[in-house]
Amino acid sequence: MSEFELDGRITRDSDLVSVHTLCQLRIQNDSRWPWLVMVPQRAGMTEIFDLSPAEQALLSVEVNKVAAALKTVTGATKINVGALGNIVRQLHVHVIARFEGDPNWPGPIWGFGQPVTYEEQQKQDFLNKLVEAL
Repeated sequence: MSEFELDGRITRDSDLVSVHTLCQLRIQNDSRWPWLVMVPQRAGMTEIFDLSPAEQALLSVEVNKVAAALKTVTGATKINVGALGNIVRQLHVHVIARFEGDPNWPGPIWGFGQPVTYEEQQKQDFLNKLVEAL
């Protein structure tokens, strides 16, 4: 069995927040939306069904915990959760807070405009609240 290695595009576009039993929790480097990415630390996985049933259940628990914390911290109108992998095939789950009136509401965030990087203090303040809520 090969060793888990994070896809370089995920490494480039996000920062590690914490490591959970199954997943890395990462923050996407785009401040337009509170946008988290959860990556199961299993080599060669591209689909949720590639995980064992126990790992699928654990993924669900971890994603739901993060989604609930994100909703609490942001007061978002809607939390979007999706395991899309058309460009980055490595299994990862997006957890995104959306608000009425945010850039491109109610449309999708993918392919819309250019990313806006966080100011470091803004990112740290958000992550401190998120980690506390977890």
